[in-house]
Amino acid sequence: MSPPLTFLYAPADRPDRVRKALASAADVVLADLEDAVAPGRKDEARENTILLLGEVARPVQVRVNHPTTPWHAADLAAVATLPPEVGVRLPKVESPEEIRAVAAAVPDRALHPLIESALGIERALEIATASPRIASIGLGEADLRSDLGVADDAGLTWARSRVIVAARAARLPPPAMSAYVNVRDLDGLAESCRAGRALGFRGRTAIHPVQLETIRAAFLPTREEVSRAREVIERVTGATAAGVGAIALADGTFLDVAMVEQARTVLSLAE
Repeated sequence: MSPPLTFLYAPADRPDRVRKALASAADVVLADLEDAVAPGRKDEARENTILLLGEVARPVQVRVNHPTTPWHAADLAAVATLPPEVGVRLPKVESPEEIRAVAAAVPDRALHPLIESALGIERALEIATASPRIASIGLGEADLRSDLGVADDAGLTWARSRVIVAARAARLPPPAMSAYVNVRDLDGLAESCRAGRALGFRGRTAIHPVQLETIRAAFLPTREEVSRAREVIERVTGATAAGVGAIALADGTFLDVAMVEQARTVLSLAE
């Protein structure tokens, strides 16, 4: 299967928005019990989640509230009633112990921790390897900006790279980018996605369906990239059949294992 590129948040206290998200073109729907839901509506959001996702037939994750909140245990209990394919998105993770506690409460379910603080960044690899149930890690950049006291993307570059490296070291997929909060600025979204892709991110969370097409287009390989990837695979296949060891492209670039793996990734996305 091609890796997911678009992840759409929907506040679980708004069943209409959750239904629209489930019917959207998003690769993964993120039903939110946390930041998008006011404290007085947490119980309603949880009940909606059980009703709307009880027989879900597409990739879905539920973002629960943090263990330090009064809603965390009830959130996990609600998730435990859902189909096992529904993953758990864990906010503001700062320690492996948080991961292990959730894994024990909802076993055999994919976990997706979010790192949103300086301490979490420092412990990124520990978090990424805390449980075999971890399927991805990601950044929550709004809280991270506040914690670090930075106002622009330049201040997040090292933290972004740190999480990308931790994911790779833990043999997890490349992280998806955090949401771009200006839903009307699609040009800015596209530019930001291209910059994130150059760093090593793959895909992005969205807060509105209008962002999905822009995100997908930014992370899909270009025609030139697909053409070059096909050339790489064809050259390797032909050289292997001929018993040739050293392989070069038409432009003189010699191939190595890393370039072949990258070519396969490009073709997987293209298909």
